[in-house]
Amino acid sequence: MSNPQKQFKSKVIFSVIVLFVVLTVVSIFAAERIFAQESQTKEGTTEVSQNNTGSKTVAGYAFIGAAIAFGFGAIGAGIGIGNVGAAAMGAIAEKPEIAGQALIFVALAEGLVIFGFITALMILGKV
Repeated sequence: MSNPQKQFKSKVIFSVIVLFVVLTVVSIFAAERIFAQESQTKEGTTEVSQNNTGSKTVAGYAFIGAAIAFGFGAIGAGIGIGNVGAAAMGAIAEKPEIAGQALIFVALAEGLVIFGFITALMILGKV
């Protein structure tokens, strides 16, 4: 790879790492508010109590798991289709009779997003 390509690749990798770190930190600090619930006391005032056990916590993790399954499936399919599609278009330009075979390989890469979607539906079906 040439020098600009290496710089671009390193910037993309750094951006993805920073994005995941920021999202992780935000979700950790937001989890306290998300899972807190109000309870009524005898005097009629409300107080916030922490309830990290029960169905709300499980449902929250299930939604996060479904989002990760579908998101990473879509990202993987995008990367796969980008690489396979570029190679397929180059091969079709040289030899047009292999277009059908090239489309099969693109469809195989597209199957990743379908598997991620089905996994997300199976996770959400258990909630």
